[in-house]
Amino acid sequence: MITKYDEMFCHQVVSTFDQPGTSAREWTERAWVQVHDISGTAHLAAGFGYYPNRNVMDAFVAFAIQGQTEYVVRASRELRPEIDVFKVGPFSYEVAEPLKKVRYMLGDNEHGLSYDITVEGYSPLHEEDPEQFQISRGRLREHIKRMVQSVRPTGWIKADGKTFKLDKDGWVGERDRSWGIRLAGADFIETGVQPPEIPDGMLFNFVLMQFEKWGASFHIREIWDDKLGAVNRWHFGGGIFYPFGSNKEPLKLINVEHNYKFRDDILEQPRRFAGGSVSLTAIDGTKKEVSIHPITICYQAPAGYGGNYRGFIHGAWKGPNWMDGYKLDINNPEVMRDIWGYCDYGSEFQCSNEVGHGTTELMVVGKYPKYGYQSY
Repeated sequence: MITKYDEMFCHQVVSTFDQPGTSAREWTERAWVQVHDISGTAHLAAGFGYYPNRNVMDAFVAFAIQGQTEYVVRASRELRPEIDVFKVGPFSYEVAEPLKKVRYMLGDNEHGLSYDITVEGYSPLHEEDPEQFQISRGRLREHIKRMVQSVRPTGWIKADGKTFKLDKDGWVGERDRSWGIRLAGADFIETGVQPPEIPDGMLFNFVLMQFEKWGASFHIREIWDDKLGAVNRWHFGGGIFYPFGSNKEPLKLINVEHNYKFRDDILEQPRRFAGGSVSLTAIDGTKKEVSIHPITICYQAPAGYGGNYRGFIHGAWKGPNWMDGYKLDINNPEVMRDIWGYCDYGSEFQCSNEVGHGTTELMVVGKYPKYGYQSY
């Protein structure tokens, strides 16, 4: 099927753009954004998913307010024939200026949440190197390319009639674009296939921070291997980068050492991130010691990350047109238990006398002795 993208001189395979170079159902493209205010009042995460080998496009948002309430809206549609239209129900996505500015919108709907948010890059997009790559039982399990960017938002968010006006001084944000074969979403709920391999323990950590004169990002996945009695860091990538106009080249990170703290006093949400520090080492020998203090939390599991919450997970077929939404009391113990898992912590970062902001994603499951955890 021919689309407008086939007019461009950018083909990579002998096919039209509606067909990836693989038939793997796990092929996914994702556009993701979050915006949060630096005072800790509100935190929104939203995104679009494109699954050409599942014939699905979906969209989702989670908006947490003052650690009390979280609005969740999810929508899905049949992808074809409108494969080059970035709309799912009242959700829409627009590239306003390639590599620098994108716009996310959620029109009026029955679930009490709408927004019109434009995010503009503070620093250039950072290409994560190397790609995420994993083989399991002889089969390609994951092969993803990713690029991330620190942004500043403008626009508005409305929740139950209250309007949050976004400005570049009081709000910050992050965005992520990824594509490839992805272990996530609907493949977790497929039937008639062998369950995935479960490691003895795992740490997942993604951080994107921005200071006035520099920023940094890194992505770590570590597996605890009981046979070795040690951690196997099977994925690591990161870099230090600089704002637009600085004329400074980015630096590759060659190592990050983490020293985190966790809370275990909330029975419904064990191993909750409580802050800590990281030590960054760049390829030229530059070292940065950065402390991290979480100030907001946005639960993304109800929006489709990780679990099949109330019948929705990314990439699952929900019919030609589908949508739902919820307003959650995130201090209700039963809700807290159900939504626990994948989440983002809007964070304040400090490096010497510099203060910056960004996000921390951190999850530790199973055995991880460094932080005192011996089992699932």
